Amino acid sequence: MHNNKLITAVSLSLVVTGVAHAASADETSTLDDVQAAGEVRVCTTGDYKPFTYWNAETESFEGIDIDMAENLASALGVETRFVKTSWPTLMEDFTAGKCDIAMGGISVKLDRQAQAYFSDPYLAGGKTPIARCDDVERFQRVEQINQPDVDVVVNPGGTNERFARRELADANIMVHDDNTTIFGKIVDGTADVMVTDAIETELQANLNAELCAVHPDAPFTYSEKGYLLPRGDDVWKAWVDQWLHLVRKTGEFESIYAKWVEG
Repeated sequence: MHNNKLITAVSLSLVVTGVAHAASADETSTLDDVQAAGEVRVCTTGDYKPFTYWNAETESFEGIDIDMAENLASALGVETRFVKTSWPTLMEDFTAGKCDIAMGGISVKLDRQAQAYFSDPYLAGGKTPIARCDDVERFQRVEQINQPDVDVVVNPGGTNERFARRELADANIMVHDDNTTIFGKIVDGTADVMVTDAIETELQANLNAELCAVHPDAPFTYSEKGYLLPRGDDVWKAWVDQWLHLVRKTGEFESIYAKWVEG
């Protein structure tokens, strides 16, 4: 009797499991949706060189992750459709289903991970200062920046503002909405310093003779960049991760990176 109950319970469990697997197999992935639509929708901010930048003259996005998006679309045999977002609205736009993937120098953070998947990381770095070249020695350490007489400029809604609010609370934090002109505030003396990703400090130092990246090889923090993907879609994540792996191994990513960072 007990054995019959056990067999029945096991049989029912197998049936339920089989139904669950069948239902799972019937569900479509973002990969299927993208291929059916003939386009991949890419959320990007367009204000974060060298990853993503809206070029008003050409009326198009450009940068490392824009080229990577085009590479991804080509691998899928589809077109690319870029969806403009902002750092304050990035997660809201993404979780609302406005895009299939978000790209553009997005830092991997646990609160973002709670709402979406991240691809495997493709770059590592951290936060470091950028200032006028005469002030490099003045802003070597967090303690030197975290002073009431230091004007720290930040862009809203992203990891730069988070770092400033957490580590530089004693400084005068100035929020500047336009990330494309924010470094001009340091050049003209409106602000003293900005703490941002090391790769951005190096690029901006190359673009502005008055600015210097402060120890970009030894940043204050450690962080990784990844691409946002819909939570729960293992098929789409596996495809993106495999594509990213191959692009890095073949040297395609290195060439794209050099084009936008080294010129």
